[in-house]
Amino acid sequence: MAILSVNINKIATLRNSRGGNVPDLLKVAMDLERFGAQGITIHPRPDERHIKYQDARDLKMIVTTELNIEGNPIQSFIDLVDQVKPAQVTLVPDAPDAITSNAGWNTIQHEEYLRDIVAHFKKQGIRTSIFVDPVESMVEGAAKTGVDRIELYTEDYARLYSTDKERAIAPYVIAAKKATELGIGINAGHDLSLENLKYFSEQIVDLMEVSIGHALISESLYLGLENVVNMYKHRLV
Repeated sequence: MAILSVNINKIATLRNSRGGNVPDLLKVAMDLERFGAQGITIHPRPDERHIKYQDARDLKMIVTTELNIEGNPIQSFIDLVDQVKPAQVTLVPDAPDAITSNAGWNTIQHEEYLRDIVAHFKKQGIRTSIFVDPVESMVEGAAKTGVDRIELYTEDYARLYSTDKERAIAPYVIAAKKATELGIGINAGHDLSLENLKYFSEQIVDLMEVSIGHALISESLYLGLENVVNMYKHRLV
């Protein structure tokens, strides 16, 4: 069964909108673990508009499951990961002004660069993952970097799911099969929700982890955080 890692960027966005410490990011992370989340994900940006670099340092002290730090490996991000040493680092090719992640790596074009970054983190015992589109050649390129896992970028799946779920899932099945053949673990994330997660997890049989934030936090406004965490976990069975 894939594990559920909850992205808490939206909690940080709400906190930062008024200053101070309400809601308390660390308490939310601890509550999520208490409710059954099996990991905590954060994605700090250089402008710290939601997750602050200090949040990563503070979360390292209290997270008892797995801390996953996502981001573009600019030098300040590398320095942060070096200091915090999370369970997993996920490399995402975000532009500095990106509202949210909107594409995977071109692992062929950036193979040498990614290989060096992956090697740097793996030397410290940090599991590495690369954010990729569901394209066989991109999965093959990721494998050449020595990465432990890929994270399949699932926005296209989520966008097509309600109209043609078979067509939506097809490229992900192919990409996942290639990853398994190459000995790479499979994570997934972006716009996965209570509506579309069960079918995705049923079709991607080797799925190891999903990282979900925006939908989970939004759904919790209506259904409650503890309830929603368990609803997500039931969809991963």
